[in-house]
Amino acid sequence: MLFREIIRMAIGSLGVHKLRSFLTMAGITIGVFSVIGVMTAVSALRGSIETGLSFLGSNIFQFGKYPIGITVNGNDRDKYDKRRNFTLAQARRYEDLMQGWADVVCLKSFDQGGGQARYGNRKTTPGITYGGSNEFFLTANQYALETGRNINGGDVDLGRPVAIIGQTILKKLFPTESPLEKMIKVNGHTYLVVGTLVGRGTSFGDDQDALVIVPITRFLSDNGANNYTVNIATQAPSAAAYNDTMDRGVTAMRIARGLRPDQDNDFELYSNDSLKAAFAKVADAVRAGALVISGIALLAAGVGIMNIMLVSVTERTKEIGVRKSIGARKAGILAQFLLESVVLSLVGGLAGILLGVAAGDGLAMLMHVDIVFPWGWAGAGLTVCTVIGVGFGLYPAARAASLDPIEALRYE
Repeated sequence: MLFREIIRMAIGSLGVHKLRSFLTMAGITIGVFSVIGVMTAVSALRGSIETGLSFLGSNIFQFGKYPIGITVNGNDRDKYDKRRNFTLAQARRYEDLMQGWADVVCLKSFDQGGGQARYGNRKTTPGITYGGSNEFFLTANQYALETGRNINGGDVDLGRPVAIIGQTILKKLFPTESPLEKMIKVNGHTYLVVGTLVGRGTSFGDDQDALVIVPITRFLSDNGANNYTVNIATQAPSAAAYNDTMDRGVTAMRIARGLRPDQDNDFELYSNDSLKAAFAKVADAVRAGALVISGIALLAAGVGIMNIMLVSVTERTKEIGVRKSIGARKAGILAQFLLESVVLSLVGGLAGILLGVAAGDGLAMLMHVDIVFPWGWAGAGLTVCTVIGVGFGLYPAARAASLDPIEALRYE
């Protein structure tokens, strides 16, 4: 029997029971969809990790009260809550100790509840990023000045009520006029706008342009220094000096915090690399979970294919006997039933890949990251589907091929 004839008969047999074939393929589709959807979304997020997680500038490490990149709750949350806040005095002491080691030491503190800015009868949505920093905020956080000026050392020393704003604030409050030298209110406090920042767009659903930054001394004075902790970012002079600068920074921070040699660090140290590592751990856990779930689903789908193919062999016993009696070879019948199994598995796999890519990239678009097509995972999915089709279809196909033609013809 010619191979093209085997293909025609196999596809024709599947078309006789369309609903049964569709439901059998659906099991494969669900299994492949679960893993391809997750892998597509994770790949898209990993592709944007440099822009999404690299909120610190080059060669920068940061100290804070809480870890960044992990979720803390329950007993862990209590552990970090009990830590002393970083005070402005400690931050200034750290600055002094790092002189000659680092040219950029950025102090910053934020209102965790966000804020709302107003100008005249216009206002932003609640929850904008509102905080205080010094003249190094732009360098340490990879922002650029568009118009006006940056916060300077004099603003910080004197606690001047000035602010720099992001593009979202600019468009909401000043759609048709310049914001420079205009007075805005944030959470009831009045500030003079002295500069605007170049837009950075969104990352992981967060608007990076919805921010108002004021001198850190003014922010703590307006909102109560005891209610806030200060984060401290330090830039090493070069990549080569990064590790030495970080070691010096840890020592300086211990001195600033007043820790004895026998006491553990009561602060967190993190960098872009540590943030990426934290995200990679989460991504790996998600991948592992998706693989386990999809593996179970594909195993169940494979059993379903074997069951349907055994039913098909039973239903077509007499047909097999007729074909054998007129000269059909054992290899031809084996190939036909095996091909039916592989077609069911591959078509279901293709549908799962397309749906998974659409779902994964849809999530990526919602989070405003670049979409991807996971060619490697798609190829692996098709390979697995082929193996499933052959593995679970081989026994029914062999059973059909081994039927005795005389017994098959007498089957009712």
